[in-house]
Formats: sequence, structure tokens, C-alpha cells
Amino acid sequence: QVQLVESGGGLVQAGGSLRLSCVASGSIFSINLMDWYRQAPGKQREWVATITSGGSTHYADSVKGRFTISRGNVKNTVYLQMNSLKPDDTAVYYCSGVASYRYWGQGTQVTVSS
Repeated sequence: QVQLVESGGGLVQAGGSLRLSCVASGSIFSINLMDWYRQAPGKQREWVATITSGGSTHYADSVKGRFTISRGNVKNTVYLQMNSLKPDDTAVYYCSGVASYRYWGQGTQVTVSS
């Protein structure tokens, strides 16, 4: 079992920055990769970024060059640094970890005002 808890969401003006954090607990040794997803009102959940156990990172085109996914010094923490935020980035952001099963956090709201 893996538990994921996100934090760091909030309200920010367009052009601003936020850093989301995700802390994993439980069987973290089993996690192969960590992702961030987001879901805007009335839309499907969409993938944002991935970091593998080897440190490789991948980004959706919509956030490439603005968002950075990274791992903390402690293996069980993953961050999403979000810069140059746009109103279209408004969504609930979810942390996800993949082991033999995909685990999800409860989500954190990010609202970008124009």
C-alpha cells in the first residue's frame, strides 16, 4: 500500500508561480515512477508530468518549459514547480505513484486568476 498526500495549491495571478509537494508513505520502495495529473472543471483528468525512479522526466506539451517535476532529497517526496501560470492551468492537481498498482492522492486545488 502507498499513501500520497499533496500540498501547496492555492490562488495565484497569471504569470505567478506555485510549488506543489507530494509526500508518499507506506511501501514507497515499490514505486517505479511518480506522476502529476490535473483535472479542470468539466474536463477529463490529464497527465502533466512524470519522473521515473532513474530520474528521467517527461512533460505534457502544454506545460513543457514552464513546469518542472523533481524529487526531494528524501525519496518519498516529489515536487511540481509551476512557473508562468496561466488561467488554463486552473485545476485540481493529483499526485500519482505507480507500483504494481496506480495510487492517487486526494488532490490540491490550483486556481490561476487572469
